[in-house]
Amino acid sequence: MQQSTEQRIAALPCWRGSVDIEPLSGGMTNLNYRVRDDAGDFVVRLGEDDPVHLISRANEIAACRAAHAVGVSPELVYHEAGMLVVRFIDGKVFDEADVRDPHNLGRIIDLLRRLHREAPRQFNAVPVMFWVFQVLRHYHNLLERGDSAHRPRLAELRRIAEDLETRTGPVEIVFAHNDLLPANFIDDGERIWLIDFDYAGFDSPLFDLSNLASNNELAAEQELGMLDAYYATPPNDARLASYHALKCASLLRETMWSMVSELGSRVDMDFAEYTAKNLSRFEDVYHNYCSTYT
Repeated sequence: MQQSTEQRIAALPCWRGSVDIEPLSGGMTNLNYRVRDDAGDFVVRLGEDDPVHLISRANEIAACRAAHAVGVSPELVYHEAGMLVVRFIDGKVFDEADVRDPHNLGRIIDLLRRLHREAPRQFNAVPVMFWVFQVLRHYHNLLERGDSAHRPRLAELRRIAEDLETRTGPVEIVFAHNDLLPANFIDDGERIWLIDFDYAGFDSPLFDLSNLASNNELAAEQELGMLDAYYATPPNDARLASYHALKCASLLRETMWSMVSELGSRVDMDFAEYTAKNLSRFEDVYHNYCSTYT
């Protein structure tokens, strides 16, 4: 007889004593459960490799360990095929307004700088490069083959992505998170933790920063302050142009991620609504970018 998800979780060998299992809401690529045993609280993340969204669980495991080693993410205590067990953080899960709070934003910038600079020394796996423009090419091909309702716009979006890649220019490479949605930050009252390393890999720091800004609708003055604080110097014209090109690409990637998810994701989420929301954000930011940098 096939085991239920709860039975599979209860049978993991990492628990001490009896366990209490409850599902957690959220999770756009995984199912998540909170588990209490005699030793403490944990989160179990269920998810296999996902070639559609270029997710490697082996890479996620290595990224989780590196991020924990530098003090920015909770401990990964156990894993097996399709399951990761991490320590539960009892704290406030951020929303966009929390990220925009000046006090929180400064702490997040410090956290990202530590991840970017220190995690590579702790990362022990085949290095994965997250290059947003290659991800966009991959999504474009899937949408073309998948008979997406968005096919009429794909040629235009491909031309835009190619232009943005050219405008990005040369980049510095660090170890980045690449998916800085507000719910991936948890404040326990003393420190902010970063979770969910599905898309982690070597990338430009400007992508993480622009991804943070685009996912949380930072004001323009906050973006300039963020760049100034991260680099300890005001951004020059070349850095600003690269940053804003990557910001457009970040929003386009979130949009096309959702378009692809519309084709067959098993996650209970209104992807059509999420696509529309992010497409509108992308169009607004891209229009402003074109008016500024052309």
